[in-house]
Amino acid sequence: MEEVATTAMPVLETAASVNWGFILSIVGALFAVVLGGMGSSIGIKTAGQKAAGVLAEKPNMFGSLVTMVVLPGSQGIYGLLIAIMILNKIGAMSGELVELTVGNGIAFLLAGLIIGILGLVSAMFQGRVVAAAIGGLARDESIFGGAITMSVLIETYAIFGLLISIFITGAALS
Repeated sequence: MEEVATTAMPVLETAASVNWGFILSIVGALFAVVLGGMGSSIGIKTAGQKAAGVLAEKPNMFGSLVTMVVLPGSQGIYGLLIAIMILNKIGAMSGELVELTVGNGIAFLLAGLIIGILGLVSAMFQGRVVAAAIGGLARDESIFGGAITMSVLIETYAIFGLLISIFITGAALS
């Protein structure tokens, strides 16, 4: 039994010496940018497929269609913004790393998860609404304003997540 305890000691010492706050912060930044980017990519793909079909029939609608298709892309930008804020706060961008506790790391991880998950889900659903709106625009171009409004409503929840993530990121080291 003493032999097992002696062998486990270096592993425990190594685990204790790891800066878990820093690792959790980096993972939070990764979640923000990767999940937000995935959601935007999926949303833009969904909307873009519908727009490509409409464009083949009505090439004069290119400007309206591009405006609609880019809408789900903002959630990826929100994730990137939070990732940059996290990396800046922990000193990763300046090269002067800040001393982080596990609690700080958990706060940054939560900030990244909040915007990442809300960005993923809202961009995917926004892509579906945009695709439906593009179908309506193909029939009647006068509904453009309403189509934009309906498509942007889902993004409200990503904006709420962005705000909460900004507050958490701002307060994490205060």
